Order: sequence, then C-alpha cells, then structure tokens
Amino acid sequence: MKKYLPILKKSPFFMGLSDEETLSVLHCLNASVITKKQNTYIFRTGDSTEVMGLVLSGSALIIQEDLWGYRNILSRCHAGDFFGEPYAAKPGAILNISVIAEKDCDILLLNVHRLLVTCQTACDQHQKLIRNLVSVLANKILIFNDKITHVSKRTTRDKLLSYLSSESLRQSSLNFDIPFDRQQLADFLCVDRAAMSAELSKLQKEGVLKTNRKHFELLIS
Repeated sequence: MKKYLPILKKSPFFMGLSDEETLSVLHCLNASVITKKQNTYIFRTGDSTEVMGLVLSGSALIIQEDLWGYRNILSRCHAGDFFGEPYAAKPGAILNISVIAEKDCDILLLNVHRLLVTCQTACDQHQKLIRNLVSVLANKILIFNDKITHVSKRTTRDKLLSYLSSESLRQSSLNFDIPFDRQQLADFLCVDRAAMSAELSKLQKEGVLKTNRKHFELLIS
C-alpha cells in the first residue's frame, strides 16, 4: 500500500493523517486493491456493498441506467475521489447507481462499517477518519445539489447555461475545460445529444460562447 500514499495524502478522506497513521487505518478498514478494465462495472445497480471505493488511477463514472439502456451520468471520479460511501455505510442498502471504469483503473476498496463501529483502541486516526468522512459526504451532497439545479431547468438551453455558468464560477474563469465529452455532457444534463449540439451551435452564432470539444469560453457583453 505504500506506493499509493501520494494519492491517498491528496484525498480529503485521509486529511490530517501521517503516513504511518494512514497505513494503520488501511489495515483497520480491510483495504484491498482491484483493477478494472475500461467500460467494466465496479458496482452495479441492484447489488449491495459493504465497501466504498477510492480511485487510485484512471477514472470512473457514477451513472444511473434503465432497462432500455438510457444513461444518466451523475458524476465522474478521478484519482483520489470516493464513490459508494452512503450505500456502504448502511448495511443491506441496495445500489440505485452503477459505477463503471471510464478508463483502465485501480480501485482501493475500504470497509466503511469497520470505521463506524467503536474502535477498541479509541485511536486518534479513527476519529479523524470519521470527521473526514462527514466532510466527504457533505461535499458530495453539494455536488448533487448543483446537478439538480441544472437538470431542473425547463429547456436544453437553460440546462447548458446553468451548467456552464456554474463551471465558470467554480474555476474562476470565463475560459475553462469541462470533464465531459459531448455524449457524456448530454447524459449528465439528461438531454438529447442532437438537441444539445444544435443548441450549442445557436449559442455560438448568438455570440454567447465559443467551444471546441471540451473547452468553453463564455462571452459576456
């Protein structure tokens, strides 16, 4: 596990822990590493899990999909990001999301239940992890609240402008890159890709924005 310490130290879940404390809690949480190929499932809707995942390399998509294959992207996880925490914290909870490897990736699996039970030694790092987990969950709630704001807009145009405005504010720039390609952006905003592409073309012609693949520039008159 030592080779993963540089990634773990950047994760908010391990914030405030020394290398020795981190390695100790990894043992306490029954940490294990799995490798997943691109487009394979890490978690699947309908299953239950006792572990949450942390992306060590590559990236993963958290999605919802129906029986007809329609996909709604909830978020993307990069190295250092977690997924599956709420389901792992509630024994028997059924997943209503799937997690798919967007690229080949290594995933660290941690048993959350072992974190939520009383530590026999009442170690300081155990308490730090609980505080950090609350912070991680709170941040995820804020991210999903932003998504709800975007997808609740009535038109494709409004959804696009809501999302792009939010990204511009988050990155403190009118020039920025988004993490999604066109199909992924359409899935994230719950809109038809063709309709979204047509709306982007209109916005460019109207002088509202410029775009090239994942790069956007918002034009403020």
